[in-house]
Amino acid sequence: MFHKLLSQRPVILAPLEDVSDVVFRRLCRARGASLCVTEFVNVEGFLRGCRSAKRKITLAPDDTLTGIQIYGSDATRLAEAAHIAEQARPLFLDINCGCWVPKIAGRGAGAGWLREPAAMVAMAKLVVQSVSLPVTVKTRVGWGPESDMPIVDLARRLEDVGITAITLHCRTAIQGHHGEADWSWAMRAREVVSIPVLVNGDVRSAEDAQRALAETGCAGVMVGRRAMEHPWIFREARALLDDGVSLAPPTLEERIGLCKEHLVANVEARGELYGVRVTRRHLSGYLKGLVGAASLRQRLVVEDRLEGCLELLDGAMARATNRAHGRQ
Repeated sequence: MFHKLLSQRPVILAPLEDVSDVVFRRLCRARGASLCVTEFVNVEGFLRGCRSAKRKITLAPDDTLTGIQIYGSDATRLAEAAHIAEQARPLFLDINCGCWVPKIAGRGAGAGWLREPAAMVAMAKLVVQSVSLPVTVKTRVGWGPESDMPIVDLARRLEDVGITAITLHCRTAIQGHHGEADWSWAMRAREVVSIPVLVNGDVRSAEDAQRALAETGCAGVMVGRRAMEHPWIFREARALLDDGVSLAPPTLEERIGLCKEHLVANVEARGELYGVRVTRRHLSGYLKGLVGAASLRQRLVVEDRLEGCLELLDGAMARATNRAHGRQ
């Protein structure tokens, strides 16, 4: 199934820490995400029995199109964790070799592996040998300056040790999220391997997804930060890629409805206080462009009760409906 999905120009939800949890994955799948990846799982915490790590790898019955992403700086521990994570029955396992955050990359995990490509390849081989599931790698074009971009040779070597697909965020680790993603690196990597390459970085719209695939010839695209505020990007990209149709933006009802759906689901999953608070990072994006959105956001960010949030959203909906019908 995994290989078949990669042949269908998938639009994939990226692994996002404390974002791409079971609730958000479900919301994105309902809006057209082809595949999803979990939050990244620290293998050291996972192997110690950390509750947070266990939560991240717990897959719901409808999570059949989800991969588990793991990260760590020790190849043996990564392989051990991959073997255990396989028991959660994800569709695939992904190794995080792209996180640039200093507290992760600085310790040799995530994009820190790009400092030693040979060690990264050896680690990937060990993980592949430890599981029967497809293993993928998410990485960047290199660690530092453009004069030292190992990704083309690295892609070949990762394929040689059994990696099934590569997701390439087209910036260096040093860049973080700064500067423009250079999709040409995804094309160069794709040209030297037979496994699928997925392009990531600056895919902010359906048009971006279409252009990224056209310019690179890659198998699919992965969407991260844009999905946090606009999960409708998945259905918009699917419509454009599959049918050549540009969809209208989500309606007021859809925007308000998603705010409520996300709040209720997070409260059910994590309790009222944390569930409400963790949803706030999404609400400003969901409401963007609506009349009175700034004022509504200001009230939502200080409301810790689910009932209070729902009342605010229902009130906004009622006011918008009245305006639409010329009522005060």
